[in-house]
This record gives sequence, structure tokens and C-alpha cells, in this order.
Amino acid sequence: MYFARCFTLMNKNVTKKLAIVLAIIVLVAAFKLFGFGDYLTLDYLKQSQYRFADLYSAKPMLVISSYMAIYILVTALSLPGAAIMTLAGGGLFGLIPGTIIVSFASTIGATLACFVSRFLLRDWVQNKFGEKLETINRGIENEGGFYLFTMRLVPAFPFFLINLAMGVTKLPLLQYYWVSQLGMLPGTIVYVNAGKELAKIDSLSGILSPSLLISFAILGIFPITVKKIMARVKMKKG
Repeated sequence: MYFARCFTLMNKNVTKKLAIVLAIIVLVAAFKLFGFGDYLTLDYLKQSQYRFADLYSAKPMLVISSYMAIYILVTALSLPGAAIMTLAGGGLFGLIPGTIIVSFASTIGATLACFVSRFLLRDWVQNKFGEKLETINRGIENEGGFYLFTMRLVPAFPFFLINLAMGVTKLPLLQYYWVSQLGMLPGTIVYVNAGKELAKIDSLSGILSPSLLISFAILGIFPITVKKIMARVKMKKG
């Protein structure tokens, strides 16, 4: 009886994993087959800016929900285009609404990627990124959520790698979610603001506008500044 129950549970677990694998394959294949990556470029977004703005004015909830669904999908599947989507969010929604929308979409997508890694890809991620994972595992053991918070603030690793790597740690998903949302928020604000300023460019002269130059200066200085701040915080803790 006991073994029969274990066998049933194993079958259910395998079925769930196969279903997730199939869904991921279908979604990634559709992304490649229909060339959705071509739409996640600055050129396309700039060309479609006014059309998107008109659609947003007419049907705001439809545009917001569609945007969030695409962003979550791109992030959850670790597909290229999240940075462009963030800039587009600033151009379409503005600074404050764009920051809120992007913050939740990016964090939900990142948490789903972490869940998939934990449930489905644990062995593959361990074999593929074993050396990098040793550092991350030590950091989580020593500092817990603060280590993830630091990684989110300081882009030492690509975000998709953090999502995958955290899946093989013991950090609870709920903690992973709220720490990621807080840690990614400052960077989200910087990128959304840059997207808002980019949307204002109608000619080459707009590239030299003070507001855009300041936005890009912040975009470049932000990681360095945060890295120095976090280094000082760690020194004080040490």
C-alpha cells in the first residue's frame, strides 16, 4: 500500500514536470517561430509609440494586462527583451505607473523562473553553473535574504542567472519574491525613467536634451554607486 502510494505520487510529479516542459517548449518555439523577438527592439517600439499610446488611452486595462503578461512570460522563460520592455514601460505608462507595473511584472516573472528552476531544472542548473552556485549558496547560508537583496541591487550577475541559481537554494519563494521586488525597485525606477525620456525624442536634437543626458548618466552611475554603498555596508557588518 505504501509503495503503491509512493509510485502514484511519483507518477503525478513526473506528469507535472512533463506538462511544464511541454508548455515551455511550445512557448519558446512560438517566440522564435513567430519572430516575437523582432518586436522587442527600440526601433520597433519607437515606430509604434503613438499607436500604443492611442490604444492605451482607449483601453488602458487591456494594454496594462497585456504588457504585464508579455513581460512575465519573457522573464519567466529567461527570453531576451526584459530591458527593452522596461524602457517601453517608461515610455508608455510614465514614471510612477510604469515603475509600479514593471516592478510587479518583473518580480512575478522572476519568481516563476525561480520556481521552474527549483521544480524542474535543479540538476541541470547545478551541473551548468556549479562553480557560480557555490558562491551563491555560501552567500545565502551566511547572509540569507540580504545576499539576494545585494545581488538584485548590484548587477554582478545577469538577472536570469540569479533566477535560475536561486532555484537550487533553500530560500523560500515568498521571501525570494519580496526581497527581489525591493532589491530590483531602484534599478527599475532608473530604467523606467530612461524609457520615459527616450519616448520624448522626436529628432536627433532630442538626444542632447538635458533630461535624457541626465537619465543616461544615472543609468551608468547607478550600478557603481550601489556597489560602493553595499561594500561599505558589508564592511560595517563585518
